Amino acid sequence: KLICAFAFKTNKMSKKLWQKNNLSENQHAALVEKFTIGRDAEFDLQLAKYDVLGNKAHVKMLSTIGLIEESELPKILEELDDIALQIEEGKFIIEDGIEDVHSQIEFQLTKKLGDIGKKIHSARSRNDQVLVDIKLFLKNEILEIKDLVKNLFQTLQKLSNEHQDKLIPGYTHFQIAMPSSFGLWFGAYAEALIDDLEMLLAAYKITNKNPLGSGAGYGSSFPINRTLTTELLEFETLNYNVVYAQMTRGKSEKTLATAIAAIAHTLSKLAYDVCLYMNQNFGFITFPDTFTTGSSIMPHKKNPDIFELIRGKCNILQGVPTELTLLTNNLPSGYHREMQLTKEVLFPAINTIKDCLYITEYTLNHIQVKDNILEDEKYQYLFSVENVNDLVLNGVSFRDAYVQVGQSIDNQNFEPNKNLNHTHEGSIGNLCNEEIKEEFSKVFEKFK
Repeated sequence: KLICAFAFKTNKMSKKLWQKNNLSENQHAALVEKFTIGRDAEFDLQLAKYDVLGNKAHVKMLSTIGLIEESELPKILEELDDIALQIEEGKFIIEDGIEDVHSQIEFQLTKKLGDIGKKIHSARSRNDQVLVDIKLFLKNEILEIKDLVKNLFQTLQKLSNEHQDKLIPGYTHFQIAMPSSFGLWFGAYAEALIDDLEMLLAAYKITNKNPLGSGAGYGSSFPINRTLTTELLEFETLNYNVVYAQMTRGKSEKTLATAIAAIAHTLSKLAYDVCLYMNQNFGFITFPDTFTTGSSIMPHKKNPDIFELIRGKCNILQGVPTELTLLTNNLPSGYHREMQLTKEVLFPAINTIKDCLYITEYTLNHIQVKDNILEDEKYQYLFSVENVNDLVLNGVSFRDAYVQVGQSIDNQNFEPNKNLNHTHEGSIGNLCNEEIKEEFSKVFEKFK
């Protein structure tokens, strides 16, 4: 289980990395610790494996400048690998009284290696240590989101191709407008994911820069090699200016939140369509009973709870960039403790968008599409534009053709022309799914 509020289980306050003297054991210290730590330990566990990676790169660099002796490096790396194994097996915990994941790992190293373990924090601040952990974490999460987006894209394209000849009504103002198709409907959401992926790529590029070595935000007098740690941690480049490196705390999170909000916008709109099209007054689609819920008193009900929850969750996600803006927009340069709260806002949002992407793709693979929808008489006016265009093709001006068809509708003698001939790019008869697939691949391949 995630360990939260761990420091409140005892009145005994352990010494922190930043303490010069032992903290007096009193209620004031306990109260301050409870408030300042908050839920940080809960989210720190998600950063543990990245803290190990950051430590490994840092100590390798320290050994090249003589701050860690050649004989000490293998011992430190061995213990870090052991901690990594604990994390992988779910055995790693943040012990009572230890402030955060960074302290826990350093304490474990010191417990095993003595004074050697105390050396790993040389030429580093907890500020840049946290930054490295978060950026590595966000990079990995972005790559996972990217793959989930791809899975959904492929499912939507498959459904678009399978049902491209099945017509449905198109709507404007919730009024029947013109003929559409399942091919267009599924394909539209597939193409929407390209733009969403572009925004995710922007977040990845902004995140893929190494802040390690910026220290508390003002660098170090040690002759550290930031290029080396950049290579070891597989960042694309550095955040060069040490002040700006610290300023990226909050900015990276907000950029990813904006990308998540874009994906959420697409999923929310798709979910709304699904709920609408499942309604008996529409009846365009349905799902097997296992994907719907019933009513406690109405035996006929098949409620689209999955898509209602997707819609609700994704609407909430679209507010996350605003939360982060309100949290960080009035802060000057340098580190401020509010930055800790970005984890509470963003980390749950990452899990939510991944869940929504997965369940959307999984459920759509079981969608059941109705045939011959437009044979219903109530949809005959969908074809009014086809009648207008047919007259224009036969030499009537558009305005006159519009009036003629309008009068036939008013006089209730309208006869719909159902011979659709939409051939231009992106229309019912020319979905351009292959071109859309190529565009998606171009963006997808830019993730390194």
